[in-house]
Amino acid sequence: MANAEKESESINKEKDDLEVLKGLVDELYHFRDHYFETHSVEDAGRKHNDVTEEMNKTLQRLEEKEAEFRHSAQFLLLRGRCLNVGEDFSPVAEESLSRAVKLDPSLVQGWNTLGEVYWKKGDLEAAKNCFTGALQQEKNKVSLRSLSMVLRQVRPGGGDEEHSKRVLESVDLARQAVQLDVTDGTSWYILGNAYISMFFNSGQKPQISQLALSAYAQAEKVDPTASSNPDLHFNRATLFQYEEMFSSALAGYSRAAILNPEWEDPPERERQLVDYLERVTDLIENKGKVKARRLRSMLSSLNLSALGPCSSPQFRAPSGRTGSLEPQCVSALKQGTNTGVATMGKVVFSLAPEGRMAFTFGMVDSEETCCVVMVYNTADSWGALIGDSVVIPEPHVKRHSVSHKDKTFDIRSIRVDSPLYLIVNGKKQAVKSQIVASVSYKPQN
Repeated sequence: MANAEKESESINKEKDDLEVLKGLVDELYHFRDHYFETHSVEDAGRKHNDVTEEMNKTLQRLEEKEAEFRHSAQFLLLRGRCLNVGEDFSPVAEESLSRAVKLDPSLVQGWNTLGEVYWKKGDLEAAKNCFTGALQQEKNKVSLRSLSMVLRQVRPGGGDEEHSKRVLESVDLARQAVQLDVTDGTSWYILGNAYISMFFNSGQKPQISQLALSAYAQAEKVDPTASSNPDLHFNRATLFQYEEMFSSALAGYSRAAILNPEWEDPPERERQLVDYLERVTDLIENKGKVKARRLRSMLSSLNLSALGPCSSPQFRAPSGRTGSLEPQCVSALKQGTNTGVATMGKVVFSLAPEGRMAFTFGMVDSEETCCVVMVYNTADSWGALIGDSVVIPEPHVKRHSVSHKDKTFDIRSIRVDSPLYLIVNGKKQAVKSQIVASVSYKPQN
């Protein structure tokens, strides 16, 4: 009886010790995830070192118990979690977690953390197997949202069609994760990322873009730490830029840069966008810096014949409307989509799409009004050359009043969602002129 009592006491002590160690690891993650609740954004540059310092302190406490628990799956899990708290891949974390799940294959958190380690290692197939294995043990939000991320990154052998199926599946998994816990900001954030992928894989429908923005907003609403997630601000800014919400895009890139000073992409995107707006503003004001004499010569050849197929009663406009379009000068166009009309002019400048998402060119009409045109989903080989006659059926006009730091811009533009909508030098554009846009965003938090 005494031996049984001693054995029971020993088991209880082990449980208590492991519970204490688990509390230390949980505190480590809380320190990382809630860093800006106890630090100002000016400390953002110190976050990586501060988290590493806390990790080393926690690891030291764990190592004090290593001899006692070296064959315990729970202890190996805690050690692996501790080593995985940073952004970089840890081979020691991989080794600890691999041993943990071998000792106890029902360890859901072990499979999920090992999957994260493989993700950081770049072994997406192994990560996918871990999250799938965890779901076989128990349906849980971490596995669902993690598998959602992996599916969007793995490029299947079936090509674009198979990839589109994977994207739809990833959206469904992210939705399931949210349904399991609607108060989890990370799940909402990953659902937002899934919607961005869906947006670019299913015709760039505005309602899907809105779903992404709503998911990000919900992440911030239910979880205060989401507002301190630089990835969320960066990804949302990427979508804002594609939607030509330039002030919001610049604010998002700037915020991401402040929250993670070591990350090079946000300040570079911010710089590129400001540079783009400055160049466009200057080129519009100077009509592409084309000399007056040459401009008059270019415009002298601009006539109704440039309308090409737009003058045919059988012409099918981007809106789906059939019939000839009435020519209209830029100054007469209203905000939004101008149904039933076409505007035309001569190209006076162009900017390649590198880092800007749209092929941009300036067009001067017969009244010598200069307007910027932003064309999306263009193939690398497509472009508009200075001197080309361009007709834009049913032009969608936008006004951009942008304020960012000490910069202000006021630009009127025409958005064209595909080069196939344009008539260049009297001709429709070949199908090969279009390629579905793919923007770079950060897929994981």
